[in-house]
Amino acid sequence: MKGVKVSSSFVSTHEADNRAICSSARLLFKHLLKFGSALLFLFILTLILSACSQMPVYTRPSVEMPERWRNEVRASKEASEALWWQQFGDAGLDALIEEGMRNNYDLLIASARVQEFIGRYGATKGALYPQVTSVGTAGRGRSNIMGESVISNAYQINLNASWEIDLWGRLRSAEEAARAQIMSAEAAQEALLLTTVSSIAETYINILNLHEQLRISKETADSRRDYYEIFKLRFEGGVISELELNQARSEYESALISIPTLERQTEQQENALSILIGRNPQPITFKKTLDDLRQPPIIAGLPSELLHRRPDIRQAEEDLKAANAQIGVARAAFFPTISLTGQFGWASAELSDLFTGPNKTWQWAGSFAAPIFKGGSLSGNLMAAEAQQRQALLKYQQTIQRAFREVEDALIEHKKTEQQLEIQNRQIASLRDYAKIARLRYENGYTSYIEVLDADRNLFNAELSLAQTKTLLLKSVIALYKAIGGQWTKFFVPESADRRL
Repeated sequence: MKGVKVSSSFVSTHEADNRAICSSARLLFKHLLKFGSALLFLFILTLILSACSQMPVYTRPSVEMPERWRNEVRASKEASEALWWQQFGDAGLDALIEEGMRNNYDLLIASARVQEFIGRYGATKGALYPQVTSVGTAGRGRSNIMGESVISNAYQINLNASWEIDLWGRLRSAEEAARAQIMSAEAAQEALLLTTVSSIAETYINILNLHEQLRISKETADSRRDYYEIFKLRFEGGVISELELNQARSEYESALISIPTLERQTEQQENALSILIGRNPQPITFKKTLDDLRQPPIIAGLPSELLHRRPDIRQAEEDLKAANAQIGVARAAFFPTISLTGQFGWASAELSDLFTGPNKTWQWAGSFAAPIFKGGSLSGNLMAAEAQQRQALLKYQQTIQRAFREVEDALIEHKKTEQQLEIQNRQIASLRDYAKIARLRYENGYTSYIEVLDADRNLFNAELSLAQTKTLLLKSVIALYKAIGGQWTKFFVPESADRRL
C-alpha cells in the first residue's frame, strides 16, 4: 500500500542523507583537523553518538476492520479504478469536470500549499548540512598616530563555516516531520480533487433534475391551461358551474406556481457549478436529460482497501507521522547541542597583496550548550508534542471509522433508492391509468370533476417525486465512488513529492 511505500522511502532517504552529511563533514574538516587532535576526537564522538535519535519509531496503528460491508450489492471490480464520471455517458459532464480540475480555485490553492510545504522541507533539511558563507570587506580610514595623520586601507575576505552536530536527532526529526507534512498536503490535495469532482457531478445532476421537474411542470401547466380554456367555454355556455371553472383555474395556477421556483433554483445551481469549474456565474448549456444518463456500475472492494484508497485516511496518517517526529524534536531539546565553526581567509592593507605572503588567516572553535534551567518550558513542549501525537492518532482512527460509515451509507442509499424507484415506476403507471379513466368518467357524466383533479394532482406530484428519486439514485453512485476513493486521482495531481525529494 502507498502508506507502506512512503515509510520505506523515509528509511532510504535518511540513509542517503546520512551519507551526504558525512561526506560534507569530511570535506569541511579535511583541512581543519590538522589544527588540533581535540577536534578529531570531537568529530569521532559525533559519529558515534549520531544514532542517538530521540524520535519514537513509527508503526502504523492497528485498526479494527470489518471483514465485509454490512450492505452487500452486486459490484464490478473492473470499474473501481476507472474515471467513474465518464461512465455516465455525457460528454458535457466530462468536459465540465476536466475544466474544473484545471481551474477550480480550491484545487489551485491546494497545489500551491503543497509547494509551500516542499519549500519548508528544503529549509528544514538544509539545517542538517554544514553552513558556509563568504564575507568580504574593504575599507579606507584616517587616524592620528603620534600627532601625524595616517591614511590606511584594509581588505579582508573570509570563508565562514558552521555545523550543528545532530547528536540527538533533533534536526533529523524536524526533517521527517516536514516530509510528512508534504505527504499530508498532497493527500489533502487528492481529497479535495475527489470532493471537487463529486461536487461538479452532483451539481450537474441536480440541474438536470430541475430541468426534468421544470419540463413536467410546464407540460402539466399547458395541459391544465387547455382544459381551463375548455371549461371557460363550457361555463359561458352554461354547461358547468362556476365552482368547476374555479377548480380548473386553481389547478392550472398551482402548476404555474412551481415554475418560477424551479427556474430560480436552476440558475442558482448553474452559478454554483460555474464557481466549481472556475468560471464567473453564467448560463451553462446542457445537451442531455436526466433519463439520458447511464448509471455507472457499483464498485467492489474490501474495507481494508480504504486505507490506501482514501486520501483523507492517508492524510491523517501523515499527520500522525509528523506529530510522532515532533516528539523527537521536543525530546532532543533536553540534551546538549554541539556546534563547530571554522574560518579561513585573507587580510591585507593592500589589495594587490591580499592573496600573497603571510596574509592568510584561520581559526576554528567548538561550542557546547546544555540546558540547565528552562522554567519547565522543555517539559511543557514535550507534553504538548505527546498530546498532539495522541490527538493525531485519535483523528486517524476517527477518520477510518467515518470512512466505513460513509461507504455503508452510500451502499444502503443506493440499494434502497433502487427499490424505491421500482415502486414509483409502478405507481406512475397506475396513476396515469387512473387519470385517464377519471377524465373519461367525468366526460361521460359518471363522476364529478373532483375525481379528475385528485387523479391529476397525484400524477403531477408522483412525476416530480420520480425525477427526484432518479436523481438520488445517480447521486448515491457518486457518493459511493467518493466514499471508496481510488487511485484515479494520481492522473490529475503532480508527481508525488516522495519521489521528487
